[in-house]
Amino acid sequence: MIDAGYVPHHRRIEQILRERIATLRPGDRLPSDAELVAEFGVSRMTARNAIQHLAEEGLVAREPGRGSFVAEPPAHRRADRLMTFSREMVRRGRVPSSRLLARAIRPSSRAEAAGLDLAPGTPIVEVRRIRVADGEPIAVENAVLVASCAASVMIADLEHGSLHEAIAASGVTLRRGTGTVSAAIATAEDSRLLDLRRGDPLLVERRVILDDQGRRIEWTESRYAAFRYALDVSFEVDETAIAAAEPR
Repeated sequence: MIDAGYVPHHRRIEQILRERIATLRPGDRLPSDAELVAEFGVSRMTARNAIQHLAEEGLVAREPGRGSFVAEPPAHRRADRLMTFSREMVRRGRVPSSRLLARAIRPSSRAEAAGLDLAPGTPIVEVRRIRVADGEPIAVENAVLVASCAASVMIADLEHGSLHEAIAASGVTLRRGTGTVSAAIATAEDSRLLDLRRGDPLLVERRVILDDQGRRIEWTESRYAAFRYALDVSFEVDETAIAAAEPR
């Protein structure tokens, strides 16, 4: 049985490095793999994995032969990379916080159970928050989590702390996910919670996050005020389509 307070070594190193990065400037040097091994008493593979995960999130730039450095923050979050709201706002030089609207353990609805691949009525953890940056409401976030996260999530400070760090404290390692982004208009509730006019445009992101064993852990809908938030998209041109369109 996994200790609810156990955090894998590479996750612990990642969390410490994220805190350091928040105080540094782009281009500042980060410890090498060898220096991390000496500081944390872990294997080189563990140290390398911690840095690599941060590089995959866009927080670290690795330069062969030179080392690892704090990366330049993007203007917006990349659509193909999930970064927590708090880390994203810190990278933009803003102060993140949340207003907790609801936190409860309750039976899942049919839709929530389907989202988490559970039987309807299975207990889940509900977390509903307004995500805020510099005092300005950015999004309404509705997350449902599997019950194994309850012990840590129900006692965590979710107004100033990270939900994903609370999930990690339960022994769960979030690894990958899928999501969709669509447009919507603000409902009466959205307008009240986000200080918008009814009918204002929203960016709605729905996602499912899986752990390192492929189990569904989190199912979330985030409703962003469209003029306060954006996603950056990178893509490759479909050369097959171009070739098909060329005259023969």
